[in-house]
Amino acid sequence: MDELELGQASPVQLTPEGHTRLKSELEYLTKVKRDEIAQRIRDSKDHGEFSEDNNELDEVKQEQAIVENRIAELKTIFSNAELLDESTIPTEFVGLGSRVTVKDDERGIEFTLRMVASIEANPDEDQISEESPLGAALMGAKPGESITYEAPVGPITYQITAISR
Repeated sequence: MDELELGQASPVQLTPEGHTRLKSELEYLTKVKRDEIAQRIRDSKDHGEFSEDNNELDEVKQEQAIVENRIAELKTIFSNAELLDESTIPTEFVGLGSRVTVKDDERGIEFTLRMVASIEANPDEDQISEESPLGAALMGAKPGESITYEAPVGPITYQITAISR
């Protein structure tokens, strides 16, 4: 039997920063957001607004379902998570957890990205998934090498100038 038949998820490797961020999110949802939603439901009941036509109550219940689903998702992630040991992050090639500096000679820009698991990906913070088109192209590449990936605007080529932890 494979893992899917057993219902087990593959381990997710989280960077220490990603672990902390997701743990903070879980704490916020369970200790703050859950209580806020429960209070809003109680307020609706106390004010006699607990009818089938109460759109506000329906919205709160929908928000509650979303929050509970996210809590369950985060708990599943943590039950299958492995913390990435910073000392094992490769610097001779791009791997999970690597900070990769790339240069685009055509546009004259250079920037640094962090390779993370898809659950941690946040392009706004320059954290890209190893599964994204750019991430997949970078995985295993070495300093000095060039990679090309298919972006929405067409092929883009970057030269890897540095890799660090």
